[in-house]
Amino acid sequence: MQNLDRYTGRRVLVTGAGSGIGQATVLRMLAEGGRVVAADISEGGLKDTVAKAGADAERLSTLVLNIADEESVKAGVASAVETLGGLDALVNAAGILRSSHTHETTLDAFNQVIAINLTGTFLVIREAIPALLRGEGAAVVNFSSTSAMFAHPYMAAYAASKGGIQSMTHALASEYGKQGIRFTAVQPGSISSGMTDGSGASRQSVGPGLPEDADMSLFVKLAPALGEGFAGPETVASVVAMLASDDGRFITGTEIRIDGGTHF
Repeated sequence: MQNLDRYTGRRVLVTGAGSGIGQATVLRMLAEGGRVVAADISEGGLKDTVAKAGADAERLSTLVLNIADEESVKAGVASAVETLGGLDALVNAAGILRSSHTHETTLDAFNQVIAINLTGTFLVIREAIPALLRGEGAAVVNFSSTSAMFAHPYMAAYAASKGGIQSMTHALASEYGKQGIRFTAVQPGSISSGMTDGSGASRQSVGPGLPEDADMSLFVKLAPALGEGFAGPETVASVVAMLASDDGRFITGTEIRIDGGTHF
């Protein structure tokens, strides 16, 4: 990784920080000098993030947070802002992937995905905006997905939640641009992480995989055009770090697809 210090003096809150891309984002921003509050529903996942931070952990605080619970978000964001003494950047990486035949998907299962992915992202943003308005070079990076724009079977709820995040990102960029907050989204695809392989530590960042009888012919293209397979979480983290830094100062109201060319 190139030696950068784009986050020296910068105060950041990252959700979904106990595993996968969220954890990789925390480590990247710490490596660039940032002060970070890592939030996740999994206390064990947060301990793992602290352990991996090494010497950089002196600039890292952790927060157990359930983004699907309004009171948890209100208290958690307020605590993060107090800990950091303000807020300059927010990364909403927390989310879940649930795959099933749509005609077998229960309302509870559908609502759970929406509550965590879409409503949870909204709640964290809403509570963070007052602090971001007082921040320096304020930026929010949301997590959409290639599922928001391309047909991924067995993921109706997930696709709906990620499409909603993408549209909400555009609306927020318009509403708060003149007030100094940038809003962007990333669309990860073909990324090996807790969400895609089912091995993550956080219940808000893992998924059970496709149905056993899934018709793989419905996936028109699976392999990325670049490299020899799926990329690691750090690949997305590097883009997130750029977007939330001053290097991304002229980028807002849009999304960046990070999929190795899987969805040409």
